[in-house]
Amino acid sequence: MKSLKSYIIFPIHFVLQMTNLGLWGMLIVCFGIIRFLIPIKPVGKLLLAIMHWFYCTFSVISVGMIKFFNNIHVEIKVDETLSKEKWYLIVANHISYLDIILLIRFCASHTSPPKFFLKKELIWLPFVGIAAWALDMPFMRRYTQDFVAKNPHLKGKDIETTRKSCAKFVDSPTSVINFVEGTRFTPDKARLRQSPFSHLLRPKAGGIAFTLAAMGEQFSNLLDITLAYPDNSGHPMRDMLSGEMTHIVIDVKVLPVTDEIIGDYFESAPFRERFQVWLNELWVNKNERMKAWMNG
Repeated sequence: MKSLKSYIIFPIHFVLQMTNLGLWGMLIVCFGIIRFLIPIKPVGKLLLAIMHWFYCTFSVISVGMIKFFNNIHVEIKVDETLSKEKWYLIVANHISYLDIILLIRFCASHTSPPKFFLKKELIWLPFVGIAAWALDMPFMRRYTQDFVAKNPHLKGKDIETTRKSCAKFVDSPTSVINFVEGTRFTPDKARLRQSPFSHLLRPKAGGIAFTLAAMGEQFSNLLDITLAYPDNSGHPMRDMLSGEMTHIVIDVKVLPVTDEIIGDYFESAPFRERFQVWLNELWVNKNERMKAWMNG
């Protein structure tokens, strides 16, 4: 049962977090519009650097408030030294919207600026789509095999479109974040989807394979990030806002990007099978780490 203190903390913390999000989000949108209206490359590069600073500052302040309102231990484990001058593909499990804040904050300290791959349709989402566009986040468009069969001239067009989108930040090291499960984990979703994992949903191989096919040669490493909230009630955002979060784990495995995981997932059955085996092994190991933290 929640304490009286948590009921007092929740509205105060919530308002402060939303104010922080709104302030930096509006600044990003405003600078993005200026950047659009002044299409001069040096000016645009400077404005984008400022917007990245806004983006990261939002996460620093947000996590700072989380630490202020919660008696919390944030445990970060990284098995190799990372660089702000390199490209990374981040593969992470997804439990809560809090994951997004934590990943942005992690990248602010350890890697190049983070960008999330988004579905093409999300560009029309109010505020979020505009802010993502302003930050040059790539919007993916995936043609189905049936659609390509009816329109053969579009074969390979989805990957080429993504490459062109990524060309906007080709000169700037970037960390691309991919939530491989496609949605947030809950026990109900795991049961409904018959997940073989105790703390994860089944990974969806298509999205990460697509990303690697589109721009795999640019990545220095793949970062396998596991997020966990031990001693949590199952509602990380609620517990965090209420001052009841006690422990966060961010575990990072630095993996090589090899030729074996770059290929045509949608047209090559042998490659698709190998890739699914590789990703499933990644998820088996991730789930074992989750079990140790959540049940330890």
